[in-house]
Amino acid sequence: MEDVEIARSTKLDKIVDIASKIGIEEEELEPYGRYKAKISLKAYERLKNKKDGKLVLVTAINPTPLGEGKTTMAIGLADGLQEIGKKSILALREPSLGPVFGIKGGATGGGHSQIAPMEDINLHFTGDIHAITSANNLLSAMIDNHIYFGNELGFDRVTWKRCVDLNDRQLRKVETGLSGEKNIVPREDGFDISVASEIMAIFCLATDVKDLKRRIGNIIVGYTKENKPITASDLKADGALTVLLKDAINPNLVQTLEHTPAIVHGGPFANIAHGCNSIIATKMALKLGDYVITEAGFGADLGAEKFLDIKCRKADIKPDAVVCVATIKALKYHGGMPKEEIKNENIEALERGFRNLLRHVDNLKNKYGLNVIVAINKYTHDTEKEIEFLRNKLKEHDIELSLVESWEKGGKGAIDLAEKIVRLTDKNSHLNFAYDLDKGIKEKINDVATKIYGAEGVEFSEEASEQIDKIEKLGFGNLPVCIAKTQYSFSDDAKNLECLEPFKIHVQEVILKSGAEFVVAITGKIMTMPGLPRVPAAEKIDLDEDGNIVGIF
Repeated sequence: MEDVEIARSTKLDKIVDIASKIGIEEEELEPYGRYKAKISLKAYERLKNKKDGKLVLVTAINPTPLGEGKTTMAIGLADGLQEIGKKSILALREPSLGPVFGIKGGATGGGHSQIAPMEDINLHFTGDIHAITSANNLLSAMIDNHIYFGNELGFDRVTWKRCVDLNDRQLRKVETGLSGEKNIVPREDGFDISVASEIMAIFCLATDVKDLKRRIGNIIVGYTKENKPITASDLKADGALTVLLKDAINPNLVQTLEHTPAIVHGGPFANIAHGCNSIIATKMALKLGDYVITEAGFGADLGAEKFLDIKCRKADIKPDAVVCVATIKALKYHGGMPKEEIKNENIEALERGFRNLLRHVDNLKNKYGLNVIVAINKYTHDTEKEIEFLRNKLKEHDIELSLVESWEKGGKGAIDLAEKIVRLTDKNSHLNFAYDLDKGIKEKINDVATKIYGAEGVEFSEEASEQIDKIEKLGFGNLPVCIAKTQYSFSDDAKNLECLEPFKIHVQEVILKSGAEFVVAITGKIMTMPGLPRVPAAEKIDLDEDGNIVGIF
């Protein structure tokens, strides 16, 4: 049975009942139909003096192309906590249309561990990402309109890109203004995917509407001939962009198939952005639940690093426990086993791939100082011999393991993990950051590369070095760094799965995100506008004879 069929066969509670269960008052809720709603920021204001619940971060090893079920695990854990009588709530990212129609086909969990209504969440949902796209492109239109009417601010170079929430490699570099009309200035432009837009990053890092407008106003959209930055507030665009986001900034409330509340809000990618749901959603969830389960995109080298070094630093929060998700098939894949063979038992490949898991856990436990448990997302083809081997290897390193079957059994399949998480969150933990903000940009990038990725150093292109020098001269050298890197490897080479030989990280470009208040380092061959695979998921998505969506999985 497809995920969409499982979701459709489950009777959901009305969203007003889900809201009531977590203490959201009627006037604080704006329903979008029966099963989804916006929560007013007034709810947080009312609850802000309430003690926070425990925060649990779900992260993973470096994934295979289809992912390792991190969202499924997060949902299963939240449901598992409900099974043992704990008041839990999820705080997750919104799916982007790019991967829904690209390779993944959906991002709302799987099997019996899903958030719902899954078709709505995977498609247009409450329109948040569309609002972000519109705000981004309104800013582009206002830039070119300003230049058309005389360029009073003196644009010599426009750095702001347009965006669209789809994978479309054809748009990475385009020429605009080719109509030949008087005063239109043709120029080279390009598109990012919406979830890589600085507006999305700002949306997820803003603490309230006032902070959202301030950050939008601080976006640098271009430079004069004298290299003086021009901002969105210089264009008087900050007010209009904030208006476009005034509803989107309110977090979205949905539920799991087992009626556990879920706040789903914001959706930056972790390989090209900072990979976490909004600060507003997380902080609101901490007031509404005793246990908040959140996730950070892709492997712990990307999502977790940015969650800890960017989001936690900004929001002044820290996880009480971290779940590192792995699958036996992915461990064998990282042990050099071909994709077409990874369902077969192979202890040797599993042992080689175990190094990937161990490095992630070592980073979380010993570099960041956090309480960590490994959760194995169990597949039917996993053998007892492989499971026992992994259990013993983790025991040798004093790492606790939980075998999770939430895809098949829902919350009941995650009871063991839930019980262990309750005990783990009672332990003291502290958060060490990977770098200090007062270091130079190159030093901060080097710290992440050497401490977290295990690289022997960083090579900066001449262009990247010049960009860093300009950023620091503008006074932004004290910002956190957001490294855009492949999710498939600790290195910046997607094919270097095992990282057996010493490697360096290659920084090609460095981009200032002055509104988001971080600096992006582009490494390897990473693109901020993905392309579709040879056979996109879109080819299988359709409506059946009854008008039901099929093919989203």
